[in-house]
Amino acid sequence: MAARIGIVGIGWWAVFMHIPTLQACREAEVVALCDLDAERLRVAGERFGVKALYRDLDRMLAQERLDGLVVATPHVAHAGPAVAGLEAGCHVLVEKPMATSTQDARAIAQAAERAGREVMVPTGLNFTRASAREAEWVRAGRIGALRHVVCQMGSQLDDLMAGRSMAETADHLFRPPASTWADPARAGGYGWGQLSHALAWVAHVTGEGWQSMGCLDGKSPSGVDYYDAAMGRMTNGATMSLSGASTVPKHVGMHTDVRLFGTEGMLTFSNLPARLELRRHDGADEAMPLTDLDGLYDGSLPVKAFARLCAGEEVENASDARNGLRVTGALDALYRSAASGRIETVGAA
Repeated sequence: MAARIGIVGIGWWAVFMHIPTLQACREAEVVALCDLDAERLRVAGERFGVKALYRDLDRMLAQERLDGLVVATPHVAHAGPAVAGLEAGCHVLVEKPMATSTQDARAIAQAAERAGREVMVPTGLNFTRASAREAEWVRAGRIGALRHVVCQMGSQLDDLMAGRSMAETADHLFRPPASTWADPARAGGYGWGQLSHALAWVAHVTGEGWQSMGCLDGKSPSGVDYYDAAMGRMTNGATMSLSGASTVPKHVGMHTDVRLFGTEGMLTFSNLPARLELRRHDGADEAMPLTDLDGLYDGSLPVKAFARLCAGEEVENASDARNGLRVTGALDALYRSAASGRIETVGAA
């Protein structure tokens, strides 16, 4: 029997990615939608053939007997729906960032532990076969003890972070709102919106969180961070250099470049061009053949994994509640540092 999935927050990414992907999965059925906006509900319900439409999440959770809940509300409104879904017995896929404060992220993680349910944050790079190989190498000690991380990420989001309509969504059913992406009072900006992907990858592959973060940023016309130049100390003492930029040309696309340096070697990963290499001091190098198609960002991977999880299949959760807590803690400290000019302590390991 297919897992029963409900979705709360019927905006751009829900109708562009979550609903179509889940409806294409044999393991899941989208049975209910919830949003405060009645017109959005009507339009999405008609488009996707979902008849159970709710403006009250508690009512949806009480009436629909869901196996899973997708939380696609604005960044600042993730914690309440995520905790409610977990307390109702659902596995929960909560959009990145998992939360926008360490306190909220910890509440989600604790609710998942109490309920015995999984939280999955859909940071797509974590769910690729390349990332699985990278994590395997690191955990097997192939680079030795981690000592330094270099991570640079860039995205083609100049317009969105500046408060303008995202050009490539002109023909979409709904479009991403400036209130989510370009408002500094509502966790807009490149860190929350995109570096959450890169940090989730680093936390997954290395198995480490962060002790402290420092950051200088450059502002967009709307006042959110266009650019981030950050440094961090990881929980094992390793250092990290982190860079983010919103203004990649549209025809180039998102790229993430990471190098992990250890006592026995280094690991190099890039998605554009696609590259994965392990280089060791003893010359016992390895490389995983990748094509540029392997490097394209695929947001459907974690959604498909969530469908299988809700259907009772065994799934590796490559971006779980602990990962989400680590990422939220690091970003919380990053933004505090950009405002204070000091290195700030991370409130989550």
